[in-house]
Amino acid sequence: MRFAFVGIASLLTLPAYAQIMDAPDPPAVGIDQKLGSQVPMDLTFRDESGETVTLAELVEDRPVVLSLVYYECPMLCNEIMRGELNCFNDMKFTLGDEFTAISVSIDPDETAFVASAKKKTYSGSYKDPEAFKDWRFLTGDQENIQILADAVGYRYSYMPSADEFAHGSAIMVLTPEGKVARYFYGISYPERDVRFGLMEAAEERIGSLADEMILLCYRYDPLTGTYGSIIFKTLRIAGAVTVLAIIGMVAMLLRYERAKARAIADKTGSSKPPGGRTPLPGPTT
Repeated sequence: MRFAFVGIASLLTLPAYAQIMDAPDPPAVGIDQKLGSQVPMDLTFRDESGETVTLAELVEDRPVVLSLVYYECPMLCNEIMRGELNCFNDMKFTLGDEFTAISVSIDPDETAFVASAKKKTYSGSYKDPEAFKDWRFLTGDQENIQILADAVGYRYSYMPSADEFAHGSAIMVLTPEGKVARYFYGISYPERDVRFGLMEAAEERIGSLADEMILLCYRYDPLTGTYGSIIFKTLRIAGAVTVLAIIGMVAMLLRYERAKARAIADKTGSSKPPGGRTPLPGPTT
């Protein structure tokens, strides 16, 4: 009976063991945060039209939302790009004005034709069809892909048995100079967080004054890839605003009282001769 149980247990665990053996080693796949790392902006890729371009040519002094995907991915990459699209549609910033988006295929066998076809699947869903041209879909050779992936800490692995790539799920924000500024994980990217990341990557050269005031109350958390409220800083700002409001109200009340007193004084003084003396009664007959 004991041997039968062991045999059954071995058969049950065999498929799981086979899956584990077929999967890449965990250290081969993941995302290492390399905040401040410099991406070589002279790396060359092919855009969706087949033209050879450098990353520097695409940035044009704007912060960048970068995603490493592959266009024939059966599932996860589509979710990543759909998450980007939803974020871009919710954001008051516009592609080509405040920022640029660049997707780079990690599959060196993918062509510009595949990239163009993938771009067309999303082109009609962006809020500004004309601006959508500034979301670039790139392909390239293995060397340049690997250099870019290493620069942003993106570790992936090709699985021959499934003919697929194992990879993480995240987007990155780069400064206009190509330095890694922020990471946002998962497949859903809150508009506020990405907007704050773009503002900081651009050194607050984009966004309104209200955005900058709100950003004072938030801080980026590298562990979670989100912006959290700084409660004490928020309270200090709220306290300062309250004090200023009270000072302003007191100033208005004082001004009102002075104006009222001046009006009463002017009205009372109008019946008196110059000098403020009351005239003596004249002689009577």
